[in-house]
Amino acid sequence: MERLDKVIAGTGRWSRREVKDLVRQGRVLVDGQCAAAPDEKIDPEQVEIRVDGEAVGYARFTYVMLHKPAGVLTATEDSRQSTVLDLLPAAWRKKGLAPVGRLDKDTEGLLLLTDDGGLTHRLLSPKYHVDKLYYARVAADLEPSDEEAFAAGMTLDDGLVCRPAGLEILSARECLVTLQEGKFHQVKRMLAYRGKPVTYLKRLAMGPLRLDEGLAPGAYRTLTEEELGLLKK
Repeated sequence: MERLDKVIAGTGRWSRREVKDLVRQGRVLVDGQCAAAPDEKIDPEQVEIRVDGEAVGYARFTYVMLHKPAGVLTATEDSRQSTVLDLLPAAWRKKGLAPVGRLDKDTEGLLLLTDDGGLTHRLLSPKYHVDKLYYARVAADLEPSDEEAFAAGMTLDDGLVCRPAGLEILSARECLVTLQEGKFHQVKRMLAYRGKPVTYLKRLAMGPLRLDEGLAPGAYRTLTEEELGLLKK
């Protein structure tokens, strides 16, 4: 059972305060009857909710794929710089969405935003071994020994211990990196430690979820049922 105001506010179209006003004005119907109170307990999957005669669809959580562009912070708010939430419609910003993990300001690529805290935990916790795949361009030629160093794991000069990771050389200065961690600037720091500073970085996948290359930088969409099913496995 859920509070009526929480369910309606969860659509992102109204705030909790706005929903309270709608209920008091008699503009909210539950199964054809005026809602008694904003905190009325309902089963949102079993009742019909209408606001001003329009049916209100119910989804417990929202899952958004964003092609994060460079120059935008992976944060929910910032007083001085644009954040990934600023790229979303106002209705979605009211939902309480948060990024799953983070990408550096100058890094592009796949970013999942959701209000499903359980899924966020499973995707980020090291014990679940979720791969994150990155494409990188570097400023010096890559060598087979770099692949070996990544596979063995490494301890950086500043003491950061990096678990074994994947490095696949695509060309002299291009590679794919696969991590199961998400430490601060980790891909850049590992490649810099090998003398290969990163000039461009893009996340391509998180677990089974791959970036929709049809999404231009800054564009977004909700996950398909198939994508969500794969993630939850």
